[in-house]
Amino acid sequence: MQRILSPSMLSADFGHLERDTRMIDASAAQWVHIDVMDGVFVPNISFGFPVMKPIRKATQKLLDVHLMIVEPEKYVERFVTAGADLVTFHYEATHDIEGCIDRIRRAGAQVGISIKPATDPEVLRPWLAKIDLVLVMSVEPGFGGQSFIPGSLEKIARLRSMIDEAGLQTIIEVDGGISAANARAVFDAGAEALVAGSAVFGAADPAAEIVRMLEA
Repeated sequence: MQRILSPSMLSADFGHLERDTRMIDASAAQWVHIDVMDGVFVPNISFGFPVMKPIRKATQKLLDVHLMIVEPEKYVERFVTAGADLVTFHYEATHDIEGCIDRIRRAGAQVGISIKPATDPEVLRPWLAKIDLVLVMSVEPGFGGQSFIPGSLEKIARLRSMIDEAGLQTIIEVDGGISAANARAVFDAGAEALVAGSAVFGAADPAAEIVRMLEA
């Protein structure tokens, strides 16, 4: 399976956002992860549309946008217009999953659905064939720097079995507490894409740390 790393800009230096984005653009990481928080679905507020524009200008890599907001169906098209290549919304944040998927597709982006740590991956079975990616949160969404929840490995393995049994190409992405110390175990469980924030931007050499995770 492929190995993808998507560094989270939530851990970048907001005073030097262009510099840090260009560093990721020049690194071995394939994607750039943008966490959007509304202070309602999660107890924190982060990026919005204006901040996405300079990130988009500073990189040619896939912009992997993770919406941690209520009623994402109201905003998904605007995130695509702002430069998102992949838009992931939370299963728990909307009553209109079909509508979200359709709006993102019509806007021209790939579609992902994310689940929180307490959500059973079985709820995604009806949607796996309609989306490009499943994002497994391996910490409670809302803040960076949390420790990886070990039980996430079993969830990843279950999703891998569901996807493989259905003959699908849906990517499994994992976000939360990812580092070079556990990247191998997460990849081995069946993930293909890893989101890493503090482990990348807190490293003495972020570009080298990205390689360490990809080669774990």
